[in-house]
Amino acid sequence: MKYIPVTPPERERMLRSIGVRAVDDLFRDIPEEVRLRGPLDLPPALPDPDLLAHVRGLAGRNADCDRLTCFLGAGAYDHFVPSTVPHLALKPEFLTAYTPYQAELMQGELQALWEYQSLMCELTAMDVANASMYDGASATGEAAHMAADLTRRTRVLVSTAVHPEYRQVLRTYTSHLRIAVEDLPAQNGVTPPEAAERALGDDVAALIIQSPNFFGCLEDGQALAKIAHTRGALLVVAIADPISLGLVRPPGEYDADIVTGEGQALGNALNFGGPYLGMIATRESFVRRLPGRLAGRTVDTEGRPGYVLTLQTREQHIRRAKATSNICTNEALNALIAAVYLSTLGRRGIQDVAELNARKAHYARERIAALPGYRLAFAAPAFNEFVVRCPLPPEEINRRLLGDQILGGLPLGRFYPDLRDGWLVCVTETRTRAEIDRLVGCLEALQ
Repeated sequence: MKYIPVTPPERERMLRSIGVRAVDDLFRDIPEEVRLRGPLDLPPALPDPDLLAHVRGLAGRNADCDRLTCFLGAGAYDHFVPSTVPHLALKPEFLTAYTPYQAELMQGELQALWEYQSLMCELTAMDVANASMYDGASATGEAAHMAADLTRRTRVLVSTAVHPEYRQVLRTYTSHLRIAVEDLPAQNGVTPPEAAERALGDDVAALIIQSPNFFGCLEDGQALAKIAHTRGALLVVAIADPISLGLVRPPGEYDADIVTGEGQALGNALNFGGPYLGMIATRESFVRRLPGRLAGRTVDTEGRPGYVLTLQTREQHIRRAKATSNICTNEALNALIAAVYLSTLGRRGIQDVAELNARKAHYARERIAALPGYRLAFAAPAFNEFVVRCPLPPEEINRRLLGDQILGGLPLGRFYPDLRDGWLVCVTETRTRAEIDRLVGCLEALQ
């Protein structure tokens, strides 16, 4: 692209055409005190070798899970990724591919997305899944919008045991829609069915829960689904760690209507927070209201299998009034990684990984709860996360553990004032018995 300078008269005409007098008027919304009034305070440019050495030095200051023993979860999980996953998923032909608009040229990527969707349906026990969401939080916001469209109702109930940041994103998504989001307080770490029954009215579009929830506890999804359906509402289940579905009942088996979740745990590395993979699956009867894209399998005129984008419900593809979402890109590479990961493990493998998570977490749970001053916050069954109440501020515990190369759990006080002494600990299959015992020993030494 060639740069063509703009002459002063041309600039004046451009400014007049948009109704301003000077370039500074374009930045009127930026407070005067924070505007840059001089050149950037940057050091002189470096030669490439020196710059690379400098950046490596900065990167070396990061503390990551390769060097720390990680007990932090809360929506992003340190799972083992088999070497087959990056070897296959990061092939150049997948790295360079974008949205497969031209089916005749993109059969490989379309098949990969179709395989991913099929695996998501099997994992969640739902009828149909799409291949185009951003992350678990925004997928949950999309599910609320979808439920409101399907039921023609205006209220959404969300359990406070759902990830707090999912709930924040949910409110952002619905802030300019005719949807009122209301919290349903959790009790003893779970969503009480009797409270849901009292709160559900004829104007409620959906009840949103998470299982395993933010506290690591398993919800009574079947009871909550029955209560929601009795009042004509939909049950939305958000899943932060889909590895759990290798061991616990999938939402489709207890009559959930929409399943959302975060697919990072399925072979995607932590990556310092992203990009991640949004999951959404639903009933076949709701497929027309599913946001994003749906890859399908068909046959050509000679009966050979072929893959296409069967459904595209964003505003660029259909009449704006009929669009279900403004999702305009996808996480196809992350979805491909999840498909390769699940295919590598297989049905038995995902069960084994889930069982390792549960067994190791319960061992850590019992060891920590036996320490003087520590006690479990909730008695409900859990998967691989649990909350303990601590004799010291959890922030102080984490600070001191970091000196022992241990990344501690999440302090819950920032989200739940009544859990200021609450510490959310996660144990995945990557943690060894020796590492768990070392954590317990360090906690003992803090007394």
